[in-house]
Amino acid sequence: MKRREALARLGVIGVASIAGARAQTRVLPVVGVLRSTPAAGFEHVVGALREGLAEAGLVDGRDVSIVQRWADNDLARLPALAAELGRVAAVIVANSQAAVAAKSAAPGVPLVFVSADDPVKRGLVDSFARPGGLVTGVTFFGGGQIGAKRFELLAEAVPRADVLGFLRDPSWGPGSIEAGEAQGVASRTGRRLLQATADHAGELGSAYESLVAQGVRAIIVGGSPEFTSARRALVDLAARHRIPAIYDQRDFPAIGGLMSYGGSLVGAYRQAGEYAARIVRGARPAELPVLQPTTFALVVNVATARDLKLELPRALILRADEVIG
Repeated sequence: MKRREALARLGVIGVASIAGARAQTRVLPVVGVLRSTPAAGFEHVVGALREGLAEAGLVDGRDVSIVQRWADNDLARLPALAAELGRVAAVIVANSQAAVAAKSAAPGVPLVFVSADDPVKRGLVDSFARPGGLVTGVTFFGGGQIGAKRFELLAEAVPRADVLGFLRDPSWGPGSIEAGEAQGVASRTGRRLLQATADHAGELGSAYESLVAQGVRAIIVGGSPEFTSARRALVDLAARHRIPAIYDQRDFPAIGGLMSYGGSLVGAYRQAGEYAARIVRGARPAELPVLQPTTFALVVNVATARDLKLELPRALILRADEVIG
């Protein structure tokens, strides 16, 4: 009897061990993250994606596995990285430049983009309401009015600035739209707007110096993944030249920039996580309309204003969605 009981116990243990091994080797659906930028400085967007997945019921490491690929601002690497992810991913979440590469290099994999430009003009989707195909996403594209609004806010903050600058990344298409809108406001208000370009971090210093040498009193920094990657350098340049500047993302005033106005990158990645979860569970991207921001946030760093000896209008501070310092 004892021998029979011992063998029975061994049988139970054996079955449990096999079940445990199978559980350990269970392959989780992969949510791929593909970005044109470096990983450093963008950990928070992956965190927001993870939160969005969890809010939709999929926990990283338990229900899905997040696999990341970063191009370090070398756009030529994106097709190979996209193809690599495409071999394992159930869905890929990508910023706009990476999404273009993924749509071509991994055409059979559902794709969720997070974009600061017009995804229809970029060729990612057929329309906002009916994306079509395997692509949908989240955009905080402002229809070109963002550049005009940033100009107006900066002019309000620095009312004596009759010459303003616009720093843009020539490789980032929406930058020319923003600059054009800002130029329109400058012309209507009797101010001058001078432009400088920098398509990589090594050119930022010379671009800034050229604007300062031409008498610019305040600078609008256009949006671009390259610029967001180099936000510390851009904020330091503004401080060194004692130039008030406005940016597109809260990440800039959070580290000492004066102001920002735009949609939330973190919020967009959280929404992308929710969409990725729905797709993993069987939703068709073509039936998920492109999500657009309902609000744009103004963030003001009053400590930086004090350092610049700039007295910001009280009305501007009261309108801010967030005041830092």
